[in-house]
Amino acid sequence: MRKKKKNSFPVKPALLLGAAALLLLTSTVGSTRAALTYYSDNYAAEVSMSSIGVSLLENGTKISSRDYLENGEWTETQGELLTKMLADGGKFAPGKAYQEWLSVENSGSIDSYVRVIITKSWQDENGNKNTTLDPNLIELALTSNSGWMLYEDEDADYSDERMVLYYTRALAPGQETPSLSETIRINPAIADDVTVTKDDDGTARYEYKYDGYSFCLEAEVDAVQTHNAVDAIKSAWGVDVTVTDDDGGTITGIN
Repeated sequence: MRKKKKNSFPVKPALLLGAAALLLLTSTVGSTRAALTYYSDNYAAEVSMSSIGVSLLENGTKISSRDYLENGEWTETQGELLTKMLADGGKFAPGKAYQEWLSVENSGSIDSYVRVIITKSWQDENGNKNTTLDPNLIELALTSNSGWMLYEDEDADYSDERMVLYYTRALAPGQETPSLSETIRINPAIADDVTVTKDDDGTARYEYKYDGYSFCLEAEVDAVQTHNAVDAIKSAWGVDVTVTDDDGGTITGIN
């Protein structure tokens, strides 16, 4: 079976960890991304490719979308995450939780299953990821009892940086999922990682480990048709699922 080539597109954030004050200020540094990918070729005989479409929403606003037209062409829109996180002139405060509702809408014309891959990291001023900084300090609070299932596979999909969430119910055309997340927060422990040195005159100098780094939150959406769901999901996402009904039922288990 042939897998459709993944397509994605980036959007950038506007947050940078500031100097000794440890505030996040507006900046062009970073790489927060909203990305959409699709798989459909495996079952092109049963379902028209032109039926696939999906959109990513943040706090009720459509940020990015991708819908298949025909002859290998797609229509796309893309925007930026976190741009409305702060009020005009506001400063980011570590330890404060900010609203961050991420959801998915089926913008196609057939029922689909969707998943979202969340990646958290820290980047330097050149956009390079720093693997020595702790992604756990970037706290995206997930919702509970919302129909989203977190797949914790330590060998593949789940890590401190990466979370994979599956929406367990078939999503009808025009339907939006509940939010998978509630808030985003930077743990104030970033201020604890500091080196203090003194000049010859006794002046203390503070060097913060996270100074000058931006936090990066990436969200990638995948859509799979519900027809022959178990086989389609296995081919597209590489996981075995248990579904109450192989065509449009509820996902009850992921392995």
